[in-house]
Amino acid sequence: MDFSVVVEYFPRLLEGAWVSFQLVILSVVLGGVFALPIALARISPIAWVRAIPFAYIFFFRGTPLLVQIFLVYYGASQFEVVRESIFWPILEEPFWCAIIAFTLNTSAYTAEIFRGAIQAIPQGEVEACKVVGMSKVQMYRRVLLPRAFGIVLPAYGNEIILMLKGSALASTITILDLTGMARTIIARTYTPMEIFLAAGAIYLVISIVIIALFRQIELRQNRYLGTLSIKVPEKG
Repeated sequence: MDFSVVVEYFPRLLEGAWVSFQLVILSVVLGGVFALPIALARISPIAWVRAIPFAYIFFFRGTPLLVQIFLVYYGASQFEVVRESIFWPILEEPFWCAIIAFTLNTSAYTAEIFRGAIQAIPQGEVEACKVVGMSKVQMYRRVLLPRAFGIVLPAYGNEIILMLKGSALASTITILDLTGMARTIIARTYTPMEIFLAAGAIYLVISIVIIALFRQIELRQNRYLGTLSIKVPEKG
């Protein structure tokens, strides 16, 4: 194997890694924003309120991420009303189509993680909030959501790593993320082993950084509390 090609094209791989980083960060942030109200709706005592987020989560957890990307990127362009709308400048760009698909996908998984964390809070803490006269909004804002945040950190870190690996699918719609850039370099140099090993090493380094970061946040957030375990939904 000739690793000189890795040294030559390493800056290009870093450019692709930066695109992958942007995809993951934007989709995780937007997905987290959408996931919280979805999770709160999932635990609503009203049946029809629970049904809407349940259907949303069921669809995005039950279908492959690749299919969701294709539906957004290729499916939206099939409708003339979409092509003539104000959203078309966004939907015609592969990068933003990937962001939309990743956001919808991760928000479904993250909503289930949040729901599990909220329901994992001991009932005694909820009763204590009611005893001191807190309203429901105060209870969630001051006690339950901060408590759930500490519980959710390990599973949420796993979800971000899964999104990092899933971001490789962005290359299927012409985005030069890390995987897409690696495939482009391989097409020029015919060195798949060396380039894919380098790309895999970069993914591994990013994953290690994410794990270490969330470990530190978890230790700080839960320094006075025992962490409860919740079941992490599997992707597939």
